[in-house]
Amino acid sequence: MKTKIIIILTITLPIIFIDQTSKFWIENNLNLFQSIQIIKNFFHITYILNTGGAFGILSGIKNPYFQKFFIFFSFLAIGMVSFLYWKLQPQQYGPAIGMALIIGGAIGNLIDRFRLGMVIDFIDLHFYSYHWPAFNIADSAITTGAFILGAFLLLRKW
Repeated sequence: MKTKIIIILTITLPIIFIDQTSKFWIENNLNLFQSIQIIKNFFHITYILNTGGAFGILSGIKNPYFQKFFIFFSFLAIGMVSFLYWKLQPQQYGPAIGMALIIGGAIGNLIDRFRLGMVIDFIDLHFYSYHWPAFNIADSAITTGAFILGAFLLLRKW
C-alpha cells in the first residue's frame, strides 16, 4: 500500500504541476493562435484552446452540454483508473506507473475544463504542412500511460 501511494504521488503531482505551469506560461506569454518556431518545419509552440476531447475530437460542436460531458467523462475515467490502480498488486510497478500517468494527465486537463471550459493545447508537431493535432503535457502523460498499459497487456506481464 505504501509503495502505491509513493508511486501515485511521485508521478501524478509532478505531471499536474508541469502541465499547469506550462499552460500558465502559454496563457500569460502568448496571444491566442500565436506560434513560436522551435524546430523549423517540425515543432512550434502554438497557443490553442481546445473545446473538444483528445486531439480536438468533437471540437467543432458548439453545444454547452459537451463541456459537461467532457467533465463527466474525465471524472469517470479518473475514477475507473483509480479503482483499478488500487486493485494492483504491490509488485506491479509498470501498470502502476501507466495508470498514475493517466490519472495525472486527466486531472491536469480537468483543471482546465473547470477553469476555462476548455483545454489549453500548445505542442504543435508537423512535417511542413502536415500537422498532428496540437496537444499538451497532460495529453502526453495520458498517451504515454496508455502505451505502457498496452505494452504490459500485450506482453501478458500484468
